[in-house]
Amino acid sequence: MAVPPASGETGGLGGARSPRPRRDRELNRRKLLTAAREVFRDHGLKATLDDVARHAGLGVATAYRHFPNKQALIDELVDDMFARVEEATREGAEDPDTWRGLTVSLERVAELQALDRGLREVVLHSDRTVPAGLRHQRQIRRNVDLVVERAKEQGVLRADAEPWDLVVIQQMLAAVTEHSGQPELWRRYLRLLLDGLRAGPEHPQPLPGADYGRHFDVPGPNRIDPPPPGTDVPGPPRA
Repeated sequence: MAVPPASGETGGLGGARSPRPRRDRELNRRKLLTAAREVFRDHGLKATLDDVARHAGLGVATAYRHFPNKQALIDELVDDMFARVEEATREGAEDPDTWRGLTVSLERVAELQALDRGLREVVLHSDRTVPAGLRHQRQIRRNVDLVVERAKEQGVLRADAEPWDLVVIQQMLAAVTEHSGQPELWRRYLRLLLDGLRAGPEHPQPLPGADYGRHFDVPGPNRIDPPPPGTDVPGPPRA
């Protein structure tokens, strides 16, 4: 009498090996990516691959079998970060009320930055292009170009505003959170900046966070020079 194969080893015609090892490998990869999002969100990009493995409840050797180094893991997460930014800018560009679409997309991206230290560090400090994120970056630029063009056509955005203004605004809002340690303070400065962007605002809304300024020492100026006319400025900040 033939002896049946041990459970999980073979099965089906031809004695094909069970796909369980492959499933386990994919499960471990998902655990590492989930843990990395949480670790980098809370501790920034200084966290190590060992930190991620421990947070995932896996051995360090398992982490290195999936990712040769921390940068490879960061590259994959950056792609996910830009995918979320792309979704926010796409919804803004598709909104028939272009002013609402512009403001809501700015708010959503600023919220992502405020809650995710890793994303904030990518926006503020990274000077390296991550190939995995390029497809999202190109679409983000198209979305931003479109919402600016439509807002001007509808007469709600000042005529001299440019798409790269929105990119710099996102960097400014990220810096507010990074240097103040106040995760909601960016909302005050976004309101100020939006009033400056809107064509002929007649009823500015009250600014939130008025009490914070009593305890805030303004640092020295950090100058951001706009690019010269005709410069090809990328849509999102490069990761």
